[in-house]
Amino acid sequence: MGLHSERSARTLVTGASGFTGSYLVENLAAAGHAIADAAPPAAGEHSGPSGLDIVSIEQCRRVIDAVRPDYIVHLAAISFVGHDDALAFYRVNVLGTLNLLQACADVGHTPRKVLIASSANVYGNVASDAIDETFPLAPVNHYAASKAAMESLVRTWFDRLPILIARPFNYTGRGQSPNFLVPKIVEHFARRETSISLGNLDVARDFSDVRYVARVYQALLESAVAGETVNVCTGQPYTLKQILDMASVLTGHEVEVRVDPAFVRQSDVKVLVGSPAKLRSLVPHVEPIDFRDTLNWMLTFDANDGARDS
Repeated sequence: MGLHSERSARTLVTGASGFTGSYLVENLAAAGHAIADAAPPAAGEHSGPSGLDIVSIEQCRRVIDAVRPDYIVHLAAISFVGHDDALAFYRVNVLGTLNLLQACADVGHTPRKVLIASSANVYGNVASDAIDETFPLAPVNHYAASKAAMESLVRTWFDRLPILIARPFNYTGRGQSPNFLVPKIVEHFARRETSISLGNLDVARDFSDVRYVARVYQALLESAVAGETVNVCTGQPYTLKQILDMASVLTGHEVEVRVDPAFVRQSDVKVLVGSPAKLRSLVPHVEPIDFRDTLNWMLTFDANDGARDS
């Protein structure tokens, strides 16, 4: 299972080798957690080095029983909205999550905390500049619908396991796949490309830094709170046009933007901005990172080292 220390709290992280998982695992290991890696490989399959396949209840039982983790952080998911297998969203994101919880019950193990990553996409198109956790869920694509379904079923476990659901809004950083918008923009500016094809430039998102998200997850994991759902966000939106302008200022380079209708999805959420009020009340010591600093960090890395795989 890749346990680094028998004396430390055992923490099972699904998706440990993924974009978010790599940052979180580094933080947890530095804090003394013994990490059990149940991460899917970069290709996006749901089985990992540990042999865990979250779509298989038998595999989940075997791993939970073998590790008996003090903490579980469930990050593994199909998260690219444009993924072409609709059923896979539900097999992995819904059934895979429920299998982990059922496995705990089946082998008679209760962790100290189970942190499950959902997504702010569950809110859909909301006419508000500060979406809080009380807003109704109105998913508009299969990714969001799978996360909303997962949340609804996970809440039925709140009286059986100490679960916390995190709803991260958009976030980015070094190592994120260029399938995502900000890394794509960074890559074009770092390589000093002359043009870039994008979709709707007026789409606005509440962008966080992946390092901030990892710190938030760790703080929530180690907190006493359970049986709750919490937004992970900053409350500050940026449009793609603003991000392009920032990248241009940081690099001294201009890129011609071409709006490609193929990248404009009717199901796109137009504005997604969260209220971080609840998050700040739970983990007030974790400060967000200014997005300009995030962008500069990404541009410097990409220019010097090239983008790494997520």
